[in-house]
Amino acid sequence: MTIAITDVVLRDAHQSLFATRLRLDDMLPIAAALDDVGYGSLECWGGATFDACIRFLGEDPWLRLRELKKAMPKTPLQMLLRGQNLLGYRHYADDVVERFVERAVKNGMDVFRVFDAMNDPRNMKAALQAVRSHGAHAQGTLSYTTSPAHTLQTWLDLTEQLLETGVDSIAIKDMSGILTPMAAYELVSEIKKRFEVRLHLHCHATTGMAEMALLKAIEAGVDGVDTAISSMSATYGHPATEALVATLAGTKYDTGLDILKLENIAAYFREVRKKYHAFEGQLKGYDSRILVAQVPGGMLTNLESQLKQQNAADKLDQVLAE
Repeated sequence: MTIAITDVVLRDAHQSLFATRLRLDDMLPIAAALDDVGYGSLECWGGATFDACIRFLGEDPWLRLRELKKAMPKTPLQMLLRGQNLLGYRHYADDVVERFVERAVKNGMDVFRVFDAMNDPRNMKAALQAVRSHGAHAQGTLSYTTSPAHTLQTWLDLTEQLLETGVDSIAIKDMSGILTPMAAYELVSEIKKRFEVRLHLHCHATTGMAEMALLKAIEAGVDGVDTAISSMSATYGHPATEALVATLAGTKYDTGLDILKLENIAAYFREVRKKYHAFEGQLKGYDSRILVAQVPGGMLTNLESQLKQQNAADKLDQVLAE
C-alpha cells in the first residue's frame, strides 16, 4: 500500500517555524519543482496564512492562491479551514461559509481539511457539505487531544458522525505532538476496523514523538501522512519528508517519491529560511512541556512573536503553565 505524502511546507511549516511569514515571492521560484515531486497534495493556504497575508505581509491571499495554482497545476492544493469560523475568529453564517468555499474552489483549491477546535461536528457540517457540493475533496478532522473525557470511543463516535455528514476522508490532527506511537496504532487500527474511510495523519514534532507515531500509524493502515521538507521541519514543525521517504523506500509502503528531487527543494528552503530568522521560535530540540500544555505547534512561534512585541518574551514559561 503506497503512502500518500502531503507536504505542508507552504502553509503549516512556516506557520509553525516562523510565525506564518513566508511570502509568495519566496514560494513561486520553487513551485515548479514542488509540482514535479508527485505529492498526494500540497498544503499551501488556510490556517493563519489568510490573516498573516493581510495583517503582516501586505499580500492578497486570493492572489496567492491563484498564483500557486497557476504555478502548480498537477498537484492537488490543500487548505486548513476552521469549519464555521472559516479563516476568522468567530462563527459565520451558513451562506457566508457556502460562498467562501465556492470562491476558494473557483480560485484553485482542491482539498479542504475542515476542523473545529471543539470537535463539534455541527461546526464542520456546513463547510463539509459546501466543499462536496462544489466538487472538491472534503476531509473531516479529529483534533486530537488527551483528557479524562477523551477516550478511544470519543474518536470513534466523532468518526461516525463525520461519515454521516459526508466526507471523502478523515484526518487525525495531532497539532500539539502529543499522540504517542502506541495510541496512534490503536486509533488508526480501530477506525480502520470499523469504518471504510481513507485516513490521514498530521503530527507535530514538538515533543519528539511524531516520526514514531507516523510509522506506527502506517503499520496500522493509515493511507496518508503530513510531512515538511527537511530544511523546514522539526522543532515546532513536522517530521521531515525525506526521512520518511527513505524509511519507507523498498517496502510495501514505498511513497514512490524521488529523494533527489526533494534534496533540491530542501536546498532552496535552507537559503530562503535565513530571511526569516527574526521570526524563528526559541525551541532547540524538543519541548516536553507541551505534553502537558498541549499548545499547537502552529501557535507557538506566533505566540512567541506576540510576546516579543509586548516586551514580554520572558513570560513564555508562565503562559505555557497557565
